[in-house]
Amino acid sequence: MKLPYLFHTFVFLAFTVLAGCRSVPEEAGVAGATSLGKQVFNDGWEFVRDADSAAVFGGQNSLAWEQVSLPHTARLEPIEKTEQQWQGTAFYRKAFTIPASHQGKHIALQFEAAMQVAEVYLNGQHIFRHLGGYLPFYVDITAQVKYGEENVVLVKLNNEDNPNIAPGKPLADLDFNYYSGIYRNVYLITKDKLHISDAVAANRVTGGGVLLNYQNVSQQAATLQVQTELKNDHAEQQEAQVRIILSDSSGNKIGEAQSESMAVQPGAFGTFRQSINITNPKLWSPDAPYLYTLDVELLQDGKVLDRQRIKTGIKSFRFAKDGFYLNGEKLFLRGTNRHQEYPYLGYALSDNANYRDAWKIKEAGFNFVRLSHYPQSPAFMEACDELGLLVMDAIPGWQFFGEAEFQQNALQDVREMVRRDRNHTSVILWEASLNESGMTKAFMQQAHQAVHEELPFEGVYTCGWIDDVYDVFIPARQHAKAPDYWNKYGNDKPLFIAEYGDWEYYAQNAGFNQKEFANLKEEERTSRQLRGFGQKRLLQQALNYQEAHNSNLQGPAVGDANWLMFDYKRGYADDIESSGIMDIVRLPKFAFYFYQSQANPDLDEDAVFHKPMVFIANYWSDPALKTVKVYSNCDEVELQLNGKTIARQKPDQDRNSTHLPHPPFTFEVPRYEAGTLTAIGYINNRKAATHQQKTAEKPAKLILSVDVSGKKLAVGKNDAVFVYASVTDASGTVVPDATNAVTFSVEGDAELVGPETVDAEAGIAAILVKAGKQAGPIKIQAQANGLEAASYTLEAVGENK
Repeated sequence: MKLPYLFHTFVFLAFTVLAGCRSVPEEAGVAGATSLGKQVFNDGWEFVRDADSAAVFGGQNSLAWEQVSLPHTARLEPIEKTEQQWQGTAFYRKAFTIPASHQGKHIALQFEAAMQVAEVYLNGQHIFRHLGGYLPFYVDITAQVKYGEENVVLVKLNNEDNPNIAPGKPLADLDFNYYSGIYRNVYLITKDKLHISDAVAANRVTGGGVLLNYQNVSQQAATLQVQTELKNDHAEQQEAQVRIILSDSSGNKIGEAQSESMAVQPGAFGTFRQSINITNPKLWSPDAPYLYTLDVELLQDGKVLDRQRIKTGIKSFRFAKDGFYLNGEKLFLRGTNRHQEYPYLGYALSDNANYRDAWKIKEAGFNFVRLSHYPQSPAFMEACDELGLLVMDAIPGWQFFGEAEFQQNALQDVREMVRRDRNHTSVILWEASLNESGMTKAFMQQAHQAVHEELPFEGVYTCGWIDDVYDVFIPARQHAKAPDYWNKYGNDKPLFIAEYGDWEYYAQNAGFNQKEFANLKEEERTSRQLRGFGQKRLLQQALNYQEAHNSNLQGPAVGDANWLMFDYKRGYADDIESSGIMDIVRLPKFAFYFYQSQANPDLDEDAVFHKPMVFIANYWSDPALKTVKVYSNCDEVELQLNGKTIARQKPDQDRNSTHLPHPPFTFEVPRYEAGTLTAIGYINNRKAATHQQKTAEKPAKLILSVDVSGKKLAVGKNDAVFVYASVTDASGTVVPDATNAVTFSVEGDAELVGPETVDAEAGIAAILVKAGKQAGPIKIQAQANGLEAASYTLEAVGENK
């Protein structure tokens, strides 16, 4: 059913009937009204791409509006680059009703991100413009919304090249794709006109929203300082109090403080400062990421008008020339870089999908992640807090420094990034630097200063790839021929290697001129290896990373981050950037297990991450490859062939293993014999882990598996999981050179994302399955010519599962 035409400044076509808003549990229900607070606003949108604006605003019935929910990308993009990623103009529109009883409230729409110039219209009237595709924007619609009637919000998006908006560089020359759409969540905010302000919308230095800071942190005590800024949109003065309550993970109250009553003037902000002293705090660390819950409540006459709930961890940290110290103990930051891209969906990942990426980074043995090269989803940040991943937050930028308007927008990005993410326990570095861009010193000084103005506390660190003003220097190995960069940029600042392992091999240390070496064929040099390139090349990639990481450990770096975690698509090149230790469909390469082995083993039986591990990096299918590399964090490894021991030995002691906490184990098998390799890892002379690799026979059947990585497939959230069809022999061993075309189908409230038929790579074909709105079983089937078909039943769960 279509709504009647709506008339305001001009006429445009109305939308489909309003879909209900789902309340955010911890924020809805304030003051006894379930429709107040913060509500998910992702359902009931309509979308059209490449439409003429006159047709959209003129209400032409010929437009093919598509019903969609968020997060959404304007065009699904294939994995293989058959054409350039789509750029252009897209329109999103939604009808909604604000109850008449809410007249006199504060009403707003909060967008977590939309790519990248957003023009917002309400009932035909232009009310807001936002520049930039990676940070949130908050649209106060109180004055324009109609109560008790349908309203229509329309968002016009453009993601074409724009030299005034970071990253600024044209897509055809960019090393990553900036995709399209309203690709993160949208919320409807309904509050009293006296409310806790939004930190980004307030646009106040060291202000807006809630700002946390810990002082005097030790194992015996800590002090939590809380600043809360209220906004009074009433026409008259308002009296208010703020109450803060800190609870542990079991819900037990740890501390509480309530302010005196304060008058907040009309149209003004009121700033409240309080503190809670904590005895014997549980300190947050990557190994023990303990989070407390802070409730911040706005009180008026004893009634809660507004509430904000924040998960927060208590920690102390500092960067020094000789290392990084967390809670008083030295910790080497072993990290990776992450692009937020998914195949087909581009940037439009569900919150659960973002969580699963963080889970995989943790599973790979890392304790740190650099957000390359832009602020990433709030859900990903929350996952880093929860799982224990330290974070380098970064403004958008890559090899481009624009004119005055660009610079002004980039400096605003710095402030908005800090305001959005300042309360995340995981953040330890602010990359207020345009990556690999020739910035002026004046810009760098302003960017550095902006962070410290927003966070005027001890223990706040900026970082940048040029060592002029920032607190921590973050070069990449390719910025000079290794190890020359140690001396080229010699200084007394802490040094962190922000990228390594990729094209110091690929481009022979050619600086930024990668294109000159685009056709380099020397396979033994490059870390850019797809899973399907075979085990010898995957071993070379892993060796490159091992060599570079071992080299980094010999220098003064406080940590390093490899390039990178996941393969991704590039704007300027036809091929996938394949330096990832997992491929674009999140399947591990051999290098994944090298890094996993570098984490010290957690011997707790209930450990989720960093367990004792052993992995055989050999398919045992090539008689010429009798050297067997084994990655393990155990003290010793025994290798058996068909039940007979080849050797039991200590880790390698070669030149690429001198500083590794857990070097690989290299075995020489005297004679090739098809069958089963078994690796047994020992810790303190006791068996701690095993892994087997069998020689694959001819392909016989398919086996289906699903990756949930800590989060089950959820309904009603545009959530999608990877489903893998392994081509195996009769005994279930994956055939590593199989490339069979596999056709998938799905039954139930779900859909396939991307093509139904996918060629296997290194014996595995992958698709995405997206859940619908109804919880229940989803049956997935896969078939391929000449192979036994497979089926798998996946349970899609509701919000509370």
